[in-house]
Amino acid sequence: QQQQQRGGGRSGRHGDDDRGRSGMADPLNCDYDEEVRREQRRRERNRSGGRSSGDRGGGGDGRGRSRGRSRGRSPGGGDGHYRYDDRGEYDEESDYESMRRTREGSVASKFGADDSTRDGGEDVYVVKQRHGYLSIFFSVVQTIILAVMMWQCSVAPLNINPMIGPYPDALNYWGAKNAVLIKEDGESWRLITPILLHAGVVHLLCNVSVQLETGAFFEREWGSGVWLLVYLTSAVGSSLLSSCYMPNSISVGSSGAVMGLFGAKLSEVFCRACESRRTRQSRIGHEVRMEQLSGVLCSVTLVGLFSFIPYVDWAAHLGGLVAGATVGLAVFAFEVENRAFVALWFLIGVGSTAAAFVWGFRYLYEEVETEGDLRDVCEYYKQFFEDYECNCQLGD
Repeated sequence: QQQQQRGGGRSGRHGDDDRGRSGMADPLNCDYDEEVRREQRRRERNRSGGRSSGDRGGGGDGRGRSRGRSRGRSPGGGDGHYRYDDRGEYDEESDYESMRRTREGSVASKFGADDSTRDGGEDVYVVKQRHGYLSIFFSVVQTIILAVMMWQCSVAPLNINPMIGPYPDALNYWGAKNAVLIKEDGESWRLITPILLHAGVVHLLCNVSVQLETGAFFEREWGSGVWLLVYLTSAVGSSLLSSCYMPNSISVGSSGAVMGLFGAKLSEVFCRACESRRTRQSRIGHEVRMEQLSGVLCSVTLVGLFSFIPYVDWAAHLGGLVAGATVGLAVFAFEVENRAFVALWFLIGVGSTAAAFVWGFRYLYEEVETEGDLRDVCEYYKQFFEDYECNCQLGD
């Protein structure tokens, strides 16, 4: 009877603990309650089986109960993770906390949350997401569009398009930057569509390789929302400046938007240059950004060399770089620890971005003079190439 009372008391305490624990908040947002209840029921069955065996075979001398507790302690045949107090009784609170600490350690190890160490002290640079989803999406879309253009409008000779791609009128038909159509016909959507197009296979491979490598890593660092904001703003900025300074040519490519990603990274390095390095993760982050700085400067130089290939222009690259840098200054101002500088750099970033776009649109619509010949791109290029074929006309 005393043993049953002790068992009932323990069951009562377990019930109270269960009722109290059901409202506990989990700092890791993991639901342990159902798992803990299953473990408790399993242990109760094991302890009950052990006590029954002890009562039958132990003769009331306590030896059976000791064997019962030993059996209940490790149903799997080992010591397990169960916690008992000095009297040999099951300590549920200690056992529950042990389970929680074990699970927390595994989560920290998996996601690098334990101050940037994993696998025995290896340095881990913590990023916001596992993959660069939008980088992959845009790269796939750009590849598909080029393949469809080449299939629908055929491949131009190398003397017309050395990038191994379609005829220029096909690029215009699919949405290339064309200043006369943007300014006089109101086709403002051409400020954004050039990032989906490429002059040819060589052009596509160069841009997509950078986009899937460096661009995807930036997206993992920043998150897809920030990445998309920088990418699209830089796309518009690149087409706008190209329309202002090279209005009598058509151009395509995502290199202007990629240059914007580089510009935003430069702004991030600038904003976080004085960030505290008290924690290990902040020190690792600073080292990574310093390495990225040299890589970005090298990439900007290499992409700049492509500014003089057919259907790509330097103004688009410069416009994307500037737009990315200004919007990046506004976005990454919130990474600055000093609140006064947060407000300062944010206002400078927003103000400079707005001023640049206002000036660009005003200059385009008030100062730029366009050639009407580019309304008909096919006839325009027939002036320069005798073997030019118009295979992708809007009316076909």
